[in-house]
Amino acid sequence: MSVLRVAILDDYQGAGLKFADWSPIAQKVSIDVFSDTIADEDLLVKRLAEYDIICAMRERTKFPASLMDRLPKLRLIATTGAVNRAIDTKHAKKKGITVSGTEGGSASTLEHIWALLLATVRHIAIEDANIKAKNPQWQTVVPSGLAGKTLGLIGLGRLGTQTAKLAKVFDMRVIGWSPHLTPERAAEAGVEFAATKAELFKESDIVSLHIVLSESTRHIIKADDLALMKPTAYFINTSRGPLVDENALLAVLKAKSIKGAGLDVFEQEPLPLDHPLRDLDNVTLSPHNGYANDTSYKVGEAPCWKQSVYGRN
Repeated sequence: MSVLRVAILDDYQGAGLKFADWSPIAQKVSIDVFSDTIADEDLLVKRLAEYDIICAMRERTKFPASLMDRLPKLRLIATTGAVNRAIDTKHAKKKGITVSGTEGGSASTLEHIWALLLATVRHIAIEDANIKAKNPQWQTVVPSGLAGKTLGLIGLGRLGTQTAKLAKVFDMRVIGWSPHLTPERAAEAGVEFAATKAELFKESDIVSLHIVLSESTRHIIKADDLALMKPTAYFINTSRGPLVDENALLAVLKAKSIKGAGLDVFEQEPLPLDHPLRDLDNVTLSPHNGYANDTSYKVGEAPCWKQSVYGRN
């Protein structure tokens, strides 16, 4: 039997070989790990043309039909997560390429939502940098409290509902809106129903996104929405970067029309080194880390690693 070539893509943290036990198939596969992300299709074809199996980390590398048509040896795409919208699974099925995913739990993402939210409103990154810079001024920013404040959730699916439950622990008022949210569904989640997106942006002290990216939700958050926010409000995005008009968000942050933002996701990832978001002092950034933690990476030890196949031939 010939040895199958396996490519592990976008492994920024070196997790692919560390957290998975490859020993049962060590004699059957040859594994290469790539820690960078390539967007250019020609360069991707050059890199991946000889591989039988590709392990995709989340949605970092896109697999449209045009790319799969140029990878004649490809037989299997394995991806973290139950759904990967960067893979054209219908075309994979036509090509006889199996796409295998994992049933995902949301614990890691929920933890990260609150870690980022709290770090943002309490200015943890700013004060951390201040202390490490040996600034003799011991405190530089007054943190924002949560009790009695209003958290506005765009989307009340699983993560939105879980986020709402934790907000109640902090004695926050929670309101919700999405294009298809009803008063009944909001009530079931223990959340006040915002009749319009504008109402949610006007009333919220913190706005947090929890909706799926699709053609209908791309840039669902626009300049007009952000203009409605209080000057003391914060904007949190741990869902997907393209949900927001990034230029509009940059504009309000540069003008300091809102207090700040916490962002885990971006229009382009990895975030370019010269991106203006990297230069702002009122934004807390994390590198799309919401899904990642040591438990979710350990194959066989966490519920999120139960295998599912959604591109089976």
